[in-house]
Amino acid sequence: MKLQSCAQSFLVALSLLFSIEGGAAAHAETMLKARINSDILSTDPGTKRDENTDGVVLHMVEGLVAFREDTSVGPLLAKSIVVSDDGLTYTFTLRDGVHFHNGALLTSKEVLWSLNRYLDPETHWRCLPEFDGNGVAKILSVTAPDAMTVRIKLDTPSPLFLTTLARQDCGGTGIMHPDSVKPDGSWDKPIGTGPFKFGIWKTGDYIELDAFNDYASRDEPMDGNTGGKKAEVDKVRFLVIPDSSAARAALLSGAIDVLNGVTPSELAAFKGRDDVTLDKHALMDIYAILLQTKDPLLQDVRIRQALALSIDRAALADAVSMGIAAANTSAVPVSSPFYGPVEKSVAPADIAAARKLLKEAGYKGEPIKLIANKRYPQMFDAAILVQAMAQQAGIKIDLEVLDWATELDRYSDGSYQAMSFSYSARLDPSLSFGAFMGDKALQPRKVWDDPEALELLRQSMTTQDKAERQALFDALHAKMLQQVPLIVLYNPAHVIATRNNVEGFRGWPTVQQRFWNVKIR
Repeated sequence: MKLQSCAQSFLVALSLLFSIEGGAAAHAETMLKARINSDILSTDPGTKRDENTDGVVLHMVEGLVAFREDTSVGPLLAKSIVVSDDGLTYTFTLRDGVHFHNGALLTSKEVLWSLNRYLDPETHWRCLPEFDGNGVAKILSVTAPDAMTVRIKLDTPSPLFLTTLARQDCGGTGIMHPDSVKPDGSWDKPIGTGPFKFGIWKTGDYIELDAFNDYASRDEPMDGNTGGKKAEVDKVRFLVIPDSSAARAALLSGAIDVLNGVTPSELAAFKGRDDVTLDKHALMDIYAILLQTKDPLLQDVRIRQALALSIDRAALADAVSMGIAAANTSAVPVSSPFYGPVEKSVAPADIAAARKLLKEAGYKGEPIKLIANKRYPQMFDAAILVQAMAQQAGIKIDLEVLDWATELDRYSDGSYQAMSFSYSARLDPSLSFGAFMGDKALQPRKVWDDPEALELLRQSMTTQDKAERQALFDALHAKMLQQVPLIVLYNPAHVIATRNNVEGFRGWPTVQQRFWNVKIR
């Protein structure tokens, strides 16, 4: 009996062991691995940021509103939005049952804390100038009539108010719990409401996000950055792989699952493969050459005009993108509904006219230093081509290649003559123009501060009439071509490569990667 009892105990233990191991196998951790071409700059929404930073952070934080797939704006944390008849007051009713990553429930208290923190100049929020009286509207007050209602009052009606709140470069104006900062007020980590929460950040190596199991999804289908969301994998790891060839090899070997932004030179490596899917779509990003109009040499508009006339934009766009992007001279992206006949006109290069302008300006071959970087190959390649094309007109350009972080610093404080640069997608033409227009004394990163142009921009932000807005964008385009504060080159085509074990990943007119509702087989 004793032997039988021991045998029975052994069988029970063995059965439990297999049961545990079987359960573990059935619930093996799933991780989706994606590439970013440079480390993120912070985890604080809309502060020290770039496109990579925005894309990672927007998995963790959510705003009151967000962009839909068609670039319109819809509610996210808000259940409803009521705008007063005079257009000055926005009343947001919050959704019930939304949890922060620390388990706390969303109330108006956290919304007020988040918005007041953004509006504090000490936070250095990228989009504060839009709401301090220099942008779309000035926020006069943020109040909470009750625990689930937030009211924002503006100084002037602004059709772009909600659009600006939703902007990726504003961090989606993400609402966070006050525990996101340390007791001394310094930044710690984002405690938001998104489908993923902060996990590990190994600087220069990877940042890893964990699924938030208590995420409260909206009921409707996913639509851009709003609608239904769900973490379908346990973890998302963004691996920092600066070199495009290394990124390609990582995808083909299975070391990563998604390669967002295949460079044109790497496209051939993926053709004919049955384990990789390619998706191509037009972006609203703007590739351009920025010009410092306060520079002693470039303050002469004739030299800027000559440089613009020396560039064959059609040939440049074709060469840089390997034939998958078309030239554009406008700040209105080619995929925008406001890209009309005026914007579509791309004048050819005119070397004779460029030389004539240079002669009138008394240009004697003084070098223009053009900053570029190799993190974004298309920026570097564009700079090389601009250098060669300008030489045909007699313009001497010296290249200065910087790392991306240093170039961003130089961009932010305006310390350059010329710069090969790109602006991330703004989903409204007013915001596209606004990315580079403003008072240089207050925002040195702005390149165009002509008062008449700024007034046209202001008008475009205060009307919803499509015909009126089109006329204003046409006028801004013409004025920009005449004053040449920057030279718009093209809008890139974006190519995403995914391994065939990835389900549900979707691209859209921004480069933002979205890994909610994405599965790994």
